[in-house]
Amino acid sequence: MAVLGLLGTALVGCGTQPAEPPNAKATALSTASPDGTRGPSSRPSAAAPGPKPARVPAAPPTMAPGPGGLTPVYTHRAKGAEKVVALTFDADMTADQGPRAAGGEHFDNPELIATLRRLEVDATVFMTGRWAEEYPDQAKSIGGDPRFEIANHSFSHYAFASPCYGLPTVPGPDMAADVQRAFDAFRDAGAVNVVPYFRFPGGCYDDAALRALAPAGVTAVQWDVVSGDAFATDADAVAEQVLDGVKPGSLVVMHCTRSAAPVTERAIRRIVPELRARGYRFVKVSELMSR
Repeated sequence: MAVLGLLGTALVGCGTQPAEPPNAKATALSTASPDGTRGPSSRPSAAAPGPKPARVPAAPPTMAPGPGGLTPVYTHRAKGAEKVVALTFDADMTADQGPRAAGGEHFDNPELIATLRRLEVDATVFMTGRWAEEYPDQAKSIGGDPRFEIANHSFSHYAFASPCYGLPTVPGPDMAADVQRAFDAFRDAGAVNVVPYFRFPGGCYDDAALRALAPAGVTAVQWDVVSGDAFATDADAVAEQVLDGVKPGSLVVMHCTRSAAPVTERAIRRIVPELRARGYRFVKVSELMSR
């Protein structure tokens, strides 16, 4: 856990344990889209019989706003004993790290994505818009694979509450726009499987941030298991931390960034078979939230 205190990179503070949201027990799940709309009916018209139209997929589940319209926060599936777990991966890149990428630093981790595919693991990638701009082909590939879904980790990976591990802070009036800019970047990259979920950079938020984020219509998603992979050099230590922490319904935070989380792929090669041997099944956040 000490590695999570390091500062000055795109992954700063992503392994901190978030505060329990004040509205966690008061919010309820909904299958409506964030703006309350639903897709068109999949029933064929009685007046114009013909080929049955394609089934309209259900909207990803979201949570109702909390007291005063605060953005709701989800951390894990608290009810039930079903052995499901959601592995989530933050694809971090801050708005000012373009020169470092141009200099050869790798903020992506294609080997990790390939391993998840080979092991047939469903997962959610919380992606920054700046990452999608830097790696549009990868964003499109991840967002086009039904095994994955892309969620929002802001455009800039700047903090939404201060102090937050030395990260620059997004002004309150700009927070919803920063989130929307990330969604625009996913769309521009051609990603399809994009869900209305958001993860605060550094895990830092307060009521002011939850209020400012409300116009974005997202459900904030944090975690209950910290992997400790940020800046780690021991894959077995990361794996053991996850294996020790997972419970039925857990939501694990990991990273998809080679330069600052170099052992994640190796840790996954141990985590996945050991959890499966314990009877666990891997699900995306959207499925965990719907159970």
